[in-house]
Amino acid sequence: MPVPKKKTTTTARRKPTGRKKKLQSQYPYLRWYLITLGFAVLFSLFYYGYVFKTFSSAWRWIEDIGTPASGRIYKSFGISIPEGYSVHGIDVSYAQGKIDWQKVRHMHEDSVRISFAYIKATEGLLKVDPYFKRNWREAAKVGIKCGAYHFFRPKKNGLWQARFFLQNVEIENGDLPPVVDIERLDGKLPAAMRKELKEFIRHVESKTGVKPIIYTGISFYNDYLRGFFDGYPLWIAHYDQPKLNLQKGTDWKFWQHSERSHVNGIAHTVDFDVFKGDSTDLERITISRYSNR
Repeated sequence: MPVPKKKTTTTARRKPTGRKKKLQSQYPYLRWYLITLGFAVLFSLFYYGYVFKTFSSAWRWIEDIGTPASGRIYKSFGISIPEGYSVHGIDVSYAQGKIDWQKVRHMHEDSVRISFAYIKATEGLLKVDPYFKRNWREAAKVGIKCGAYHFFRPKKNGLWQARFFLQNVEIENGDLPPVVDIERLDGKLPAAMRKELKEFIRHVESKTGVKPIIYTGISFYNDYLRGFFDGYPLWIAHYDQPKLNLQKGTDWKFWQHSERSHVNGIAHTVDFDVFKGDSTDLERITISRYSNR
């Protein structure tokens, strides 16, 4: 039986109003103008400079989350380095093992490179650092400015320690001033420690003609040394801080701001330092008229 066909109703389509045609007829180049403008904005230096600058800043903030506010982070060295210093260096001893000084000299990130090194020579009355002679020779060969330091023992005679130090260090013109490293009392009273330290300093100064630098931690300096050795320059250990918090007017030359940097050619972590001044100032404090009197 044939199925009757259903009647279909058709909805009349709306005729175009002609609005688009009217707009195009009035502004025939509008479409191309908008396309050109879009490309101009997209590829303009201002746009990309703004976008990339914003992106880079945001990424830098993300990277720095949880890091100390002690300066820019240098990934090659693995530490933050305080801002405002142009001369950088390290201090080493047997604890760093055998060092490839060529690699040390050639390492750099941006403007940071190793310009100077303080090398442990002696300790107390009997100990000579087993790597001192090698470090003293090889660091100088690659053009790193060197200085030697003695680890002071308050229980030992200060004058004898000074003599022992100078017997083992061949100081020459162009070297950095000698350093005495004082970090502990070793059971001595502060006054007794200072007495022996003064004997050491006086003898070294009389033999070299230059004032030795005193190395110490910031707490030890504030507790036991401040006000007693004001005529001598300082090298202060004060870690992971944006600035060295010393009393205004304190005569410091070096700041050991980290004890865990990574340097090419050195298998172990190493202390990192800055010098207060530029390369000309560093040259100015080197020994220029040394005579072994």
